[in-house]
Amino acid sequence: MSVLVDKNTKVIVQGMGRTGRFHTDKAIAYGTDMVAAVHPSKAGTVERFEGDTDHSGVPGRDDRYGLDLPIYASVAEAAAATGATASVVYVPPPFAADAIMEAVDAGLDLVVAITEGIPVSDMIRAKRFIADHPTRLVGPNCPGVITPGECKIGIMPGYIHRPGKIGVVSRSGTLTYEAVFQLTELGLGQTTAIGIGGDPVNGTNFIDCLALFNEDPATEGVIMIGEIGGT
Repeated sequence: MSVLVDKNTKVIVQGMGRTGRFHTDKAIAYGTDMVAAVHPSKAGTVERFEGDTDHSGVPGRDDRYGLDLPIYASVAEAAAATGATASVVYVPPPFAADAIMEAVDAGLDLVVAITEGIPVSDMIRAKRFIADHPTRLVGPNCPGVITPGECKIGIMPGYIHRPGKIGVVSRSGTLTYEAVFQLTELGLGQTTAIGIGGDPVNGTNFIDCLALFNEDPATEGVIMIGEIGGT
């Protein structure tokens, strides 16, 4: 089992610039069910993705992928058309808080905000808005969330992860990768790895994640990584 995301999670990407496109491509290659993008100026078009999967050569898995990702003008429109329950935010800092609130207002279960440098005042406003909704926010300024072999939302390198029995939650992106790599090398693997971000105002915190892992019967242990301060 896992927490937050699994193979059935349908994901919207908000922000289809160079960064958003690059990491969407990596997510699709990993096997994540990316179902739509939101970019008002590109609404009504599709973005083509194709290449080798991260599972090339694995029996029973496709070696190639090809996907025409539809682009919508709003998160609400994309969610209604696709049944998506999660989004990942690659929107530039001045507009990222509004993108987060748009996803929350659309009723998504999970919003993962990768964007770094969102003004603190904007995040205070966004967090107040989220408090009145059931949506869970991970981030901002985080690497994202991954359930190995099932769903990758964010910028983490998929190849270092393996399915296993240890949950990981961290404020630091690079230390998350180091912990995950060592778990994989030891043959323990991960149920889910969550990067909650290092900003002073964020969504999901350590206590939230520990509660999720505590309720997951597949998680036998948890690595928790802190980080001094906030940017």
